[in-house]
Amino acid sequence: MVPKRVLVIDDEELIQEVIQASLEDIVGWEVLLASSGAEGLTVAASQSPDVILLDVSMPIMDGIETFKKLQDDSATQTIPVIFLTAKVQPSDKAIFSQLGVAGVIAKPFDPMTLYKEVSEILGWKS
Repeated sequence: MVPKRVLVIDDEELIQEVIQASLEDIVGWEVLLASSGAEGLTVAASQSPDVILLDVSMPIMDGIETFKKLQDDSATQTIPVIFLTAKVQPSDKAIFSQLGVAGVIAKPFDPMTLYKEVSEILGWKS
């Protein structure tokens, strides 16, 4: 079976490392990394990941703006996006659901069960 390919777009290197170690070591998924929205758009278009884990709070281009640009590009608009965020108030969740993201995973998350959360949101068998 071909491993899932996950693109992580997050400006915090430590978060990238934790997610990469978690998903590669526990379930053997391939993890691609991008440190900014702009870099993430380039990687998403060239690598066609199975899912994008996208940080909402980033400098220059935040996650919401990045998500909108992904949706505007025919090469990336079908890739499911899961927001990673500490913003989990009802008002934030309402905004996220209106955007049409696949799901939201709250920070801090448990690295040992992150793959389960991603799989549940996307309906993947883990």
